[in-house]
Amino acid sequence: MEFKRLLIFFVLTMAILLGWEKMYPSPKQNTSAQQASSTANNNTNNASPANSAADVALSKTEPITVDTDTVKVIIDEKTGDLRHLVLNQYKATTDASKPFVLLDNGQNGHQYVAQSVLLNRQGEYLFKDLTFTAPQKHYTLQGDKLEVRLTAAEQNGIQVTKIYTFTKGSYLIGLRYDIANHSSKPIQLDVAYRVLRDGKEPEGTGYFDHTFVGPALYTPNGKFEKVTFSDLDSDFTSGRDKADYERKTNTGWIGMMQHYFMTTWILQPKDGESVCGQAADCQLDIRKRSDGLYSAGVRVPVKDIAANSNGSFGISLYSGPQIYSVITKVADNLQMIKDYGKVSLFSSPLFWLLNWWHNLVKNWGWAIILLTLTVKAILFPLTNASYKSMAKMRAVAPRLQALKDQYGDDRMRLQQEMMAIYKKEKINPVGGCLPMLLQFPVFIGLYWALFASVELRGAPWIGWITDLGRQDPYYILPVLMALTMYLQTFMNPPPTDPMQAKMMKIMPIAFSIMFFFFPSGLVLYWLTNNILTLAQQWFINKRIEERAKMHRSLDI
Repeated sequence: MEFKRLLIFFVLTMAILLGWEKMYPSPKQNTSAQQASSTANNNTNNASPANSAADVALSKTEPITVDTDTVKVIIDEKTGDLRHLVLNQYKATTDASKPFVLLDNGQNGHQYVAQSVLLNRQGEYLFKDLTFTAPQKHYTLQGDKLEVRLTAAEQNGIQVTKIYTFTKGSYLIGLRYDIANHSSKPIQLDVAYRVLRDGKEPEGTGYFDHTFVGPALYTPNGKFEKVTFSDLDSDFTSGRDKADYERKTNTGWIGMMQHYFMTTWILQPKDGESVCGQAADCQLDIRKRSDGLYSAGVRVPVKDIAANSNGSFGISLYSGPQIYSVITKVADNLQMIKDYGKVSLFSSPLFWLLNWWHNLVKNWGWAIILLTLTVKAILFPLTNASYKSMAKMRAVAPRLQALKDQYGDDRMRLQQEMMAIYKKEKINPVGGCLPMLLQFPVFIGLYWALFASVELRGAPWIGWITDLGRQDPYYILPVLMALTMYLQTFMNPPPTDPMQAKMMKIMPIAFSIMFFFFPSGLVLYWLTNNILTLAQQWFINKRIEERAKMHRSLDI
């Protein structure tokens, strides 16, 4: 019975940990943007005229480089698009000697850019061949802020200037348009802010660390929502121009997300004014473009700029890591982009507690250990009941085996004698199942709270563990975890069936193999939990055995 209980527990654990892809299907892989574009050209009649007019393929970059303490950016001088962004404080997933590249313009076979364009009220480009120029090709942040100004030549009496603002220690990039209307007519325009991306997985993604990649948005009415690339493929193929995730709003945010990182346009900064004004005039737009790229953006109406007057409007772009303490200060509910899925009810408060411990000890490794201790203490009444039941079953295991040897051919008599022992020793054969199932969601929630925490990436613990977001370089933690799982088998009632006994010895080793591929922060959590479980089981087993000896001596 105990073997079956443990087997079910481990099977359920692996099913949820490894079955996440089944529960939350990820977008289908696109082999390349060029192949998607070839398919798209056969379906251009399905796209709306407004969208087709705006779906101009990305041109070759004329680079302007910007260096700050947090990012290295390449801006295309001609269009003013943000074409490349490197996170200076994060290492690449596959090569720790290189910095992490978030936005890319195709140099590495991956396209992921931030774009903004001026449109007329019909959704078409307001200007033809609008080309910007900048006074220099390279900028370096030397103070607290840096402005990069790109100015276009005057067309029909209208001059457009595009200004990027970078701030020291921040991943929030300001974008502002200054428009001088020297003509005799007012200007009516909208501005479209987009994040464009192909459907490729981030570099270094493996089976055990696969998470959602694609568009994400938040509005007060529609709440948080993720949109798969495969859904957008379906919309494009069928000719649907609008879907349920396209809506109007006056606040929120929209962009692209992946494991640990995101690029999002912020419609309303924390405690700030919305770029949409008071009315719900901003139109969110998530779709597949005719060039094969996926677009997540917003179209913002701009107040008319009168003749012989100036207008200014802008927005903020967050492109960087999903650091809880940072993004909660950027916009309301931006922390929802930390992808916990259906276990968010458990993961969110658990990460809050982890962050609280980190604020005290200033080390994420010790914070994980303290969090595990806290969770273990909270769940102590449940785990104690489960382990007591297992300890009692372990104590009576020899007597049960003797009954099986005596009444092996008489199943009814065997069951009667076993029930008599259970009644005398006050044992519920399934008493450990319910407590184990009740604590199961908490453990899974804690797993995903750690798995989605970019805070662990690059964070050291002790000695050889210099990055809790990467595998243990010497596999010491996974080996220790496998050892603790193996030792746990000796704490449980031994199976009477020889085949089950062998499986009990093999299963922990097999189960722990996948932890060799997990980030060391996750392995540290499981190892700490296993050590605490071993200590608790040993103490309970010892007490139960002492009581059993005392009862036997009294019976004699």
